Amino acid sequence: MLEGQNINVRLMEKDDVDSIVELFSNTHFDEYDPIMLISKTEMARRFDSPTPLATVTEDTLFIVEKKDGAKIGLARHFIVQPLGVTEIGYILIPSERGKGHGTEAAQIIVDYLFLLKNIVRIQATTEAKNRQSQRVLEKIGFKREGTLRKAGFVRGTWVDGYLYSILKEEWKEPKILTRTEKK
Repeated sequence: MLEGQNINVRLMEKDDVDSIVELFSNTHFDEYDPIMLISKTEMARRFDSPTPLATVTEDTLFIVEKKDGAKIGLARHFIVQPLGVTEIGYILIPSERGKGHGTEAAQIIVDYLFLLKNIVRIQATTEAKNRQSQRVLEKIGFKREGTLRKAGFVRGTWVDGYLYSILKEEWKEPKILTRTEKK
């Protein structure tokens, strides 16, 4: 488990499958991402035998929890091939947005990756209209690199995205005292 000041981030476990399916089956969960309908059986199968996309490897899902154990979102990191670029993503339930939890979760993942992996760059993408997510990235030191024109098809419309990144030399040291513990 990665401990932050107000939240914890831990690896997703098989017991989390039901709550993940419930989140993604809610069409009002996130207006910036495509609707993803998936059955509990299919999600459990994917958890047991992940088959990453041809361009994605080392896809790791994390559960974002409040200190009382309440699940409030997801975070992830994955490697995009052929260049081997590390990318992060995060999403919180609507009632927990705007409280700093997304910023803290993203910072924990960045700290974890730079401390424990031999990488020099982390990137993230946001939908162009998702100002809240862009603020999260900017607060933790990411720089906007450019616009990805018509990068995603979301709810019947092609949307632009923004590409952000942070380099290890820009990060310098952990901003959150991330502590790892074994269960």
